[in-house]
Amino acid sequence: MTRRILGIDPGLLHTGWAVIESAGSSRKYIASGVILPSPKQEMSQRLTEIFRSVTELCKTFEPDECSIEIIFVNKNPKTTLILGQARASAIVAVGNLDIPVFEYEPNKIKKALTGAGHADKGSVDKMVQILLPTAHPKTPDESDAIAIALAHSNMFRLP
Repeated sequence: MTRRILGIDPGLLHTGWAVIESAGSSRKYIASGVILPSPKQEMSQRLTEIFRSVTELCKTFEPDECSIEIIFVNKNPKTTLILGQARASAIVAVGNLDIPVFEYEPNKIKKALTGAGHADKGSVDKMVQILLPTAHPKTPDESDAIAIALAHSNMFRLP
């Protein structure tokens, strides 16, 4: 059974997204990009833009499920709260369309791709290229979204 997965790397200024297909041990790159709300917009406008953009992605690519990174607690609580709001906007957009959402901690994503939970960014990027050679992410946020989708395809397998 082929599953279409939307991976999301949430952020208030840069929300990475990626769509892949997974069938057994086979993976196929479909598309990826970054949602870029203007920093000049009010917070509510940026969150609305994330919500609307993710909704549009879901309508365009029709994912069967979504994987999203869990935000770790930063040293600055305000930063954590802001990232959490961006993440919530994406989750609500997906959930509003009755698409299941799966949440993963950064270390679990790294471990699913590289075998090491504390792998560096270069190792994760290398595995993205090995597993999906047709993917050519232009930004770290886009690359992270691809990694999140791939990790989900590795960790959550249907019988």
